[in-house]
Amino acid sequence: MALGVIGVIVLLILPVPAFMLDGLLTISISSAVLILMTSLFIKRPLEFSAFPTVLLVTTLFRLALNIASTRLILGHGHEGTHGAGKVIEAFGHLMTGGSFAIGLIVFAILVIVNFVVITKGSGRIAEVAARFTLDSMPGKQMAIDADLSAGLIDEAVAKLRRKELEQESTFFGAMDGASKFVRGDAVAGLIIVAINVIGGILIGVLQHGVPIAQAASTYTIMTIGDGLVSQIPALIISIAAGFLVSKAGVEGSADKALVNQLAMNPISLGMVSAAAGVIAFIPGMPIIPFALMSVGAGALAWRRAHAPEEPEADALVPAQAAPAEEQDEPISQTLAIDEIKIELGYGLLPLINDLEGRRLTDQIKALRKTLAADFGFVMPAVRILDNMRLNSQGYMIRIKEMEAGGGEVRLGHLMAMDPRGGQVELPGEHMREPAFGLPATWIDDNLREEATFRGYTIVDPATVLTTHLTEILKENMPDLLSYAEVQKLLKDMPAEQKKLVDDLIPNVVSATTIQRVLQALLRERVSIRDLPAILEGIGEAAPHTQSITLLVEQVRTRLARQLSFSHRGDDGALPIITMSADWENAFADSLIGAGDEKQLAMAPSRLQDFIRGVREVFERAALAGDSPVLLTSPQIRPYVRSIIERFRGQTPVMSQNEVHPRARLKTVGMI
Repeated sequence: MALGVIGVIVLLILPVPAFMLDGLLTISISSAVLILMTSLFIKRPLEFSAFPTVLLVTTLFRLALNIASTRLILGHGHEGTHGAGKVIEAFGHLMTGGSFAIGLIVFAILVIVNFVVITKGSGRIAEVAARFTLDSMPGKQMAIDADLSAGLIDEAVAKLRRKELEQESTFFGAMDGASKFVRGDAVAGLIIVAINVIGGILIGVLQHGVPIAQAASTYTIMTIGDGLVSQIPALIISIAAGFLVSKAGVEGSADKALVNQLAMNPISLGMVSAAAGVIAFIPGMPIIPFALMSVGAGALAWRRAHAPEEPEADALVPAQAAPAEEQDEPISQTLAIDEIKIELGYGLLPLINDLEGRRLTDQIKALRKTLAADFGFVMPAVRILDNMRLNSQGYMIRIKEMEAGGGEVRLGHLMAMDPRGGQVELPGEHMREPAFGLPATWIDDNLREEATFRGYTIVDPATVLTTHLTEILKENMPDLLSYAEVQKLLKDMPAEQKKLVDDLIPNVVSATTIQRVLQALLRERVSIRDLPAILEGIGEAAPHTQSITLLVEQVRTRLARQLSFSHRGDDGALPIITMSADWENAFADSLIGAGDEKQLAMAPSRLQDFIRGVREVFERAALAGDSPVLLTSPQIRPYVRSIIERFRGQTPVMSQNEVHPRARLKTVGMI
């Protein structure tokens, strides 16, 4: 390639003998035919992604040949029509046919066809294709992300599609610019022809004393021949460019696509046959060619009309055989369980491809990142499917194929909620917010400003669904942390922490024990992001006990800084609700059993009194704007938590050992 480009530049400077010019012109014409055939038979434009570069090189090559031939015409034209080589002489005689005027007219028409029709049309198609390709890129990228989020493709396929999309935009952008080369080449060809004719006659007559008639004959033949051997490759490559840029929506090679789309419809062929037959009988029209066309089109139409029966019979064989081959896969595939699945009614499918607002798939992707940062492990991919059994505006969220929650949203509306917990006083459909059960109202979009003015919280449908999904995922995090996910977390730990993992597993504890400890932490919505500290706590307590409860308590003590920081209030203090000495002693006295087998055995009436007291104190704290934690002694914390999670699952319960020494406490109540 480098030698070829340097050779082209040399052609622009140094003179070339006639025999070498003949060889170079042959290469130019042959390469143009090769480019045309390649453009015709490729299946996708990206298979010939080097075409813009080829276009530039061939255009530069033809211009160099024009300059070399101009030098020979002006320098050796007085010697005769063979002065610029045999190829130019042959094409000149072929075009002129003994009449210079006819030759010039035909040559001018050829240039006009190339310049005005083919080149201009190809350039326009390339320009529009580049513009629409760039405009459609965001939509195509979002479609790829939607397929990836829905589980239809994996990350490797998505990466390949993004790469092809990038190559497509780059290709059509380059074609838009490269088409200008062909247009400039046509203009340059016209200018060179004028220079050769006028300059050649003047040089032949004035410098070499050639008679003006002989000079006009000789230089015109050579100029037309030179222009023809330059314009024929240019015309061929322009046609190739037209095929390439107009093939964006055609599947398969152009020849097969044209045959399938033009010659496969018997009705169209029958109309062609009838039209040709009518024209054949018009007085003065030649009967034979139109009659032959009518008979040929009619025969082909009859053949196409009766041919589909056999291909369809043949096509039934693979269609029937395909299910037999695919029946083996579903048996194993039915064992696979989707960890997280969202089923949408048919009316909610626009949520996936909503280009005006925030798409559901984009929000789910952001949700997975947020949960990974907050809780320390990546949630499984969320699969989105349509379910025709659901209400058109309904959705269902499933965890491991089991129903975990559902609801309805209204597309084209907004959900308005009163932060104070009251009913929204705006016209609309009153209902309960699906995630928290708060009073809410679906209002029209044109009431957005009024709702904002009244201080209501406004949420779009996709966010309502995503919020519900968030709460369900938080409730089911322990179940989603599988053994494989734990192994992945341990494998992805920093290199300097690998020794800690090797020392613990399997000599001190098993990976299953670590999984159960992590699940217990997630059940109380404690982040496991600081995995090294968790493993250190397990390694410290594991030699003395195998109780998951005691291991969790030891780990929580290690995470005192994290726990105290995560539950701070807006003022930076840790709001706490304490238990009275009576309740502390009551729980301690209700523990029966020894060692790791301790259990809580408290009278049901006492438990009801405790639950009532917890509700009253926490409700008063909530009215005051606080979100406190319940503080207990270390010995009874697991058992108090087991009671609290039954009716206030989101209420954190901390022991005194889990309060960081530097944490600033604020007591907001006592039970």
